[in-house]
Amino acid sequence: MEEQRVGSFRFLIDFSQPLYEQILNQVRSSIAKGEIEMGSKMPSVRDLAQELRMNPNTVMRAYQELERDGLTEKRRGLGTYVTSSSERIASFREQLAMSYIKQFLGQMSSLGLSWEDVQQYIRSRQDGDHKEGGEKA
Repeated sequence: MEEQRVGSFRFLIDFSQPLYEQILNQVRSSIAKGEIEMGSKMPSVRDLAQELRMNPNTVMRAYQELERDGLTEKRRGLGTYVTSSSERIASFREQLAMSYIKQFLGQMSSLGLSWEDVQQYIRSRQDGDHKEGGEKA
């Protein structure tokens, strides 16, 4: 995996995985976590593609999906910007959290674990984290 910085944006690129999905998921996550500020200007498609050494169509596809998500907006003649809507970002963050929870619970179910088992594992993990200095994974 290779870390690339493009302006204030940071990307971890694994060339063995689909590049479009990596850009899309990393930008989504960074916006949801607040690492990329609302209203920030996104690198141009051409600049990002050149810096990450990939096809501009790959970057364009990710940017189009971010716009469909409502996380970015094009400003004619100015480029692409992260949305200034804190409500939209909060809504997307909640959707993302629910998706992660659904995936986690599905994986636990595939192991044959009950909800009570899952809760016990979570409690024991929390207790272990508090004993180890409060670090949370």
